[in-house]
Amino acid sequence: MDEMLKSPFAVLAVSLAVLWLSVQIGSILAVRFRPVQENEREDLNLVISASLTLLALIIGFSFSMAVSRYDQRKNYEEEEANAIATEYLRADLLPSANAERVRQLLSQYLDQRLLFYTIRDASRLEAVNTQTTKLEDEMWSVVQSAAAAQPTPTMALTVSGMNDVLNRHGYTQAAAWNRIPVGAWILMFTLAICCCLLIGYGSHQKGALLFMVFPFLVAIAFFLIADIDSPRQGVIRVAPQNLISLSQSLHAH
Repeated sequence: MDEMLKSPFAVLAVSLAVLWLSVQIGSILAVRFRPVQENEREDLNLVISASLTLLALIIGFSFSMAVSRYDQRKNYEEEEANAIATEYLRADLLPSANAERVRQLLSQYLDQRLLFYTIRDASRLEAVNTQTTKLEDEMWSVVQSAAAAQPTPTMALTVSGMNDVLNRHGYTQAAAWNRIPVGAWILMFTLAICCCLLIGYGSHQKGALLFMVFPFLVAIAFFLIADIDSPRQGVIRVAPQNLISLSQSLHAH
């Protein structure tokens, strides 16, 4: 299920099919096994209303969780761009040879960070992460050797800036891994299936086209939550606007 949740379109297709089937099963149960008695109709409507209210609350909370994680990814992208820009300027404090090397590495590092936000293929992403780690090791080695040769407060400021660059990468990666738990998805799917079963069971007209309305609406809600919660797949993704602006500025410089 974890793999399915990485694709919002898969969530849409599976949830729509399962929920529609649940409504049909509920209708079949009412027709062939135990029809709803008129004296039970009011109680059944009460149960359906309570179940739908609970489902709406769970969907609302899950949507809020997804939006907060999306905002977190956006904030870390901005902080990462600021950290790279600051260290690029602080490179002037290093000896000339080290400064030029750090600026070159930062430029390459920025290109890799842009790829991290734009590519979707898992194999390419693994290659980007490998190259990013290699560049981080090289940048830290250059700054560390310069600071060891000249341990001054100015060098300490440059080392601190490089440390911020590396830390921001870690925060960004952690935010990308921070998804809505699978258990929460299972709870939502289970509750939605129960609601569809009850709606089908309590319907007056069997096989009505209106049976598609509720499953479609819930499936759209699930799709939106999965789309916002997914950092790479789907329609809504974090655009690295700050990193793009920084890249254009550095290339112009």
